[in-house]
Amino acid sequence: MLRTAAALALALLVAAPALAYEVVAVADGGTLSGTVKFAGPPPKLEPLAVNKNRDVCGEQKASEALVVGSERGVRGSVILLEGVARGKKGEADVVLDNHRCVFVHHVTVTMPGERARVKNSDPILHNTHGFLGKTTVFNLALPNKDQMIEVTKRLTRPGVVRVVCDAHPHMAAWMIVHDSPYYAVSDERGAFKIDGIPPGSYKVTMWHEGFRAKGLDKDGRPLYDEPHTITRDVTIPAKGTATVDFELK
Repeated sequence: MLRTAAALALALLVAAPALAYEVVAVADGGTLSGTVKFAGPPPKLEPLAVNKNRDVCGEQKASEALVVGSERGVRGSVILLEGVARGKKGEADVVLDNHRCVFVHHVTVTMPGERARVKNSDPILHNTHGFLGKTTVFNLALPNKDQMIEVTKRLTRPGVVRVVCDAHPHMAAWMIVHDSPYYAVSDERGAFKIDGIPPGSYKVTMWHEGFRAKGLDKDGRPLYDEPHTITRDVTIPAKGTATVDFELK
């Protein structure tokens, strides 16, 4: 599928209410595995300047918009299996941590109903602000070290939540809210795996944030190109494994 079409499909999720997902036993579930690799030499991303609290944050931070390993594996790509209405229970417990003035982890995925919290591990104020499209989903002042706030009930519909810190323009992260627990984030080698999938034919989408630098906005936040998406067809066999690989350009 063309990137623009896939991007439009994901954009529509911003305004779409979550469909009812039914938890059932999946006795003959299959597995989806694969890798995300970068085609050719990856662009070099400049470090991000820190504008305040440098005694805690340091002078600069590495951009995590694109992290490519020695064998071209891409870290932080999101894999979404589409159209699964019934299946395993979602059991994720997401904690988005402000740690040394970086969001950990840079990319997380959850679904409506799975637990999600925001934490501050630093001895300085962070203001964690999440946007679904142009709508604020959460806007949390965390002035205290080890402070944690629940955001589970604020993530009620599928979509791409961009997270920033209002106090530190270099800080950014992504929380993807999917309509089922069938998702994964690629690891340092670009590998991913999703298990317990009801056998059948589906579409699987790879989403990765934009990584080609476009300068800074008026607040000094780095700007990149639009997110990159690729969609494939896949058939999951009963108690077997299907493999889908993606190449990011």
